[in-house]
Amino acid sequence: MAKYVDIKALNEVVKKTIGAIESGKKEIFEIAEKARNDCREIEEELMQLNEKLKSVIYEVDKLTILEKNSRRKLLTVSRNFDKYSEEDIKKAYEMAKDLQVNLSLKRHEEQELVKQRTSLELRLKKTKEVVEKAEALASKVGVALGYLSGDLQDVFEQLEDIQQRQLMGIKIIKAQERERQRVSREIHDGPAQIMANVVLKAELCERLIDIDILKAKQQLNLLKSIVRDSLKDIRRIIYDLMPMSLDDLGLIPTIQRLILNFQRESGINVDFSFDEKGEIKENIIQLTIFRIIQEALNNIKKHSKATNVIIKLDIGLENIYIKIIDNGIGFDVNDKVDSINNQNGFGLYSIKERVDLLRGKIEIDSKLGRGTKISVIIPICEEEK
Repeated sequence: MAKYVDIKALNEVVKKTIGAIESGKKEIFEIAEKARNDCREIEEELMQLNEKLKSVIYEVDKLTILEKNSRRKLLTVSRNFDKYSEEDIKKAYEMAKDLQVNLSLKRHEEQELVKQRTSLELRLKKTKEVVEKAEALASKVGVALGYLSGDLQDVFEQLEDIQQRQLMGIKIIKAQERERQRVSREIHDGPAQIMANVVLKAELCERLIDIDILKAKQQLNLLKSIVRDSLKDIRRIIYDLMPMSLDDLGLIPTIQRLILNFQRESGINVDFSFDEKGEIKENIIQLTIFRIIQEALNNIKKHSKATNVIIKLDIGLENIYIKIIDNGIGFDVNDKVDSINNQNGFGLYSIKERVDLLRGKIEIDSKLGRGTKISVIIPICEEEK
């Protein structure tokens, strides 16, 4: 007897599941935000503590010298009692004793401050671990939520193809989540940090303008430089998100521009050659080819220690062939490619996933000390023939 799926009941289950996940995700974000605030407070407390410790260490050093000199003075007075009065000897003794007490107290204070600093550093480390774990968990919850929140109607209507659709949907959402995380990190580490610095500099200028106009002008010039750097970072992030030159210039000139910037930034030589027998009409395929080369070059710059790279692009009538070869230090393919948990392997995993989404094939050949070769074949869609 055939079994039928109650779409209405299934939708109700999905809605309740989404509600529970959204509630959990909100709580995770609150935990992460509280941990971030705790990090900032601990860092501020640690900075103040370091300033205080620096002052105490200076006082300890100063008292050490004074105490040493007082002992010498006491020794001199004691040996030459015929030259010094009893009052002089008493004063020298009391001074030496007072300095010893003060030095002992300051050294004790220094030890206590060092203990406090160690404790704060440990707290900061643990709090940062909480932030990282909360962000990782939020990302995983985001993947599940994005998948459940999507339009599942087609999946319900075509249950025979559900496994393939699930796998494809999850891959796409994971790629989206990782891209969002990457952009979030770049904005946090780049423009966001610079903007925070801009606020501090602006406040400093505000205080200086009535006190020292020359210093205020110097700080304003520095402020302009910081804003220019932030603008460069924002433009780079926008370009990474969507290389607009793909539409304006086409695939080959955009890749050439990417390679030119790469050579300028890294100092690594790139030999790029191409052959265009066929034509790519689908923008998604052009963007994927660009991303594969971009990701490979990023990986080479970060990890390979290569001095030379060869890139070959062959656009045929039915398939697109890409070869990327470097003379770097190489790596163990089994350890890097099949896991996104390994930081060095994330770029290669991203390339592999992009190729899989277009039903292509990828081969990665690398050995320690012998460089790396990436070979990609992507089929051109029937509509493009």
